Amino acid sequence: MSTSEIPAATPGRAAPATAAPGPVTADDLARAVRLSVALLRTAPAAAWEGGPAGSLEWDCWETTEHLADDLFAYAAQLGPAAPPLDREVPFDWHRRRPGGPANAVHADRAAGPAGLLQVLEACGALLVAMVRTTPPHVRAHHVFGRSDPEGFAAMGIVETLVHTHDLAAGLGLAWEPPPGLCARVLARLFPDVPPGAAPWPTLLWATGRAELPGHPRRTRWRWDGTVRTDPHGEAPPRAADAPGRADRSP
Repeated sequence: MSTSEIPAATPGRAAPATAAPGPVTADDLARAVRLSVALLRTAPAAAWEGGPAGSLEWDCWETTEHLADDLFAYAAQLGPAAPPLDREVPFDWHRRRPGGPANAVHADRAAGPAGLLQVLEACGALLVAMVRTTPPHVRAHHVFGRSDPEGFAAMGIVETLVHTHDLAAGLGLAWEPPPGLCARVLARLFPDVPPGAAPWPTLLWATGRAELPGHPRRTRWRWDGTVRTDPHGEAPPRAADAPGRADRSP
């Protein structure tokens, strides 16, 4: 996801103060993917034919492929015995049309929406498995900051929640994920968000998709994937200009 997404607005809602959210887990990621796939399966086949995903320039098929590709790529970063700390695992990402998403993962169009969602489900399962089985001290490169398995789980959840928001707008579906899930990924990846609004509108604001009271919609944004409490005392640089996939997608 890039720092320049500008999709549809959702108003913020006041929320009472709560205890600090807990850590992001593989179960959280599995739940996010499961809820997303279950919702998308309710869309009629005709809804997948050509319309944009919300305010994105991609259609709903392309956006779902992109989401699957993100989940796959995060799993791949954790896969090597010694994950790369300064680059991505070098898959061949390419666009099938000018302006389309640059993916390593593409679904067979002949399989229809059901096959596309199976690809999404499978890629989500790969990341869930890697988060469950990778030791917490492991670090791997991401252009928004070297991260740990929990961080990659949180990134996968943000991708899933906000791109399902895009897809729901394009497919004519209603989508509002669990507030606790949103609160945990906000705490992990967006520690600087303003307090006082409910977690889901705040996540939409943090990713450039909504306004909040007193806070206009962002036109540039990024998360912070770095591990703020690092048992090794590492302070890896925030790789704003590092090579990678961050410039390829919303």
